[in-house]
Amino acid sequence: MNGQLMTLKEQLVILAKAAELRGEGKETESTALIKTVPMPPFLAKIMKEKVGVDYLINGGWNLSEAEAEFGQDWLSR
Repeated sequence: MNGQLMTLKEQLVILAKAAELRGEGKETESTALIKTVPMPPFLAKIMKEKVGVDYLINGGWNLSEAEAEFGQDWLSR
């Protein structure tokens, strides 16, 4: 994302496309698209505590909003 936060409109367009793909039975493509939408910081924090840092790092999630709120090193703290 080059340091830019995604607008709500951009997020909704992506999520609508992901829902369309899921409806077509394209689960892998849908999940990959969903992972491009920034995970809300509160959810990223919960996921870090409940499933661990490795899941977030290796899962390919967009953590740009969490990094903006908590700092770039938040996963290692």
